[in-house]
Amino acid sequence: MRWLPYGPDAVLVECDSLGEMSAVRATVTAARLPDVVEVVPGARTVLVVGRPGTSALQQARKAVEAADLEHPPGADPREVELPVTYDGEDLRLVAETAGISVEEVVQLHTGAEYTVAFTGFAPGFAYLTGLPEPLRQSRLDTPRTRVPAGSVGLAGEFTGVYPRSSPGGWRLLGHTETVLFDPRAERPALLAPGDRVRFRSVR
Repeated sequence: MRWLPYGPDAVLVECDSLGEMSAVRATVTAARLPDVVEVVPGARTVLVVGRPGTSALQQARKAVEAADLEHPPGADPREVELPVTYDGEDLRLVAETAGISVEEVVQLHTGAEYTVAFTGFAPGFAYLTGLPEPLRQSRLDTPRTRVPAGSVGLAGEFTGVYPRSSPGGWRLLGHTETVLFDPRAERPALLAPGDRVRFRSVR
């Protein structure tokens, strides 16, 4: 783990794994340090932003260094259920790659509980961990130039939902009508790091 200055009032924590990143994020968040104004996780990094003129960054580092990162502090996560119609263009491809039936793909995808590890790529796009092993598949060899908003896909160890129409190379399983990002809402992004997510088939 490396702690790198990121301007005068922030530090970028470089982690060795997604799990370590999640533990650092959970530890700093659980510490509820009054002068830490933002905690932004990435795939292998955590950006900690402190209030100018305070010792927030030093306090955050002390909290992490004193923590048992193998057993990070628990929380009371929000739970979100997303109804999905499993009619994606790549549903059969995912089944063939996994060596299972389409029905089993749906059962696996809906049977798991996912955690929002971090957000990025587009406003409201959440990278969800907890994808069952047979569904962990590579991105498409040729990305699509347009993926419709609400598309539910998977790539590597992640699954997620495209909050708006955009290019993308994830394998598409289906779609949801749930709005993932609304800039006019009090909470624009539906999903935030630490949230728990389940998918429910409505087909």
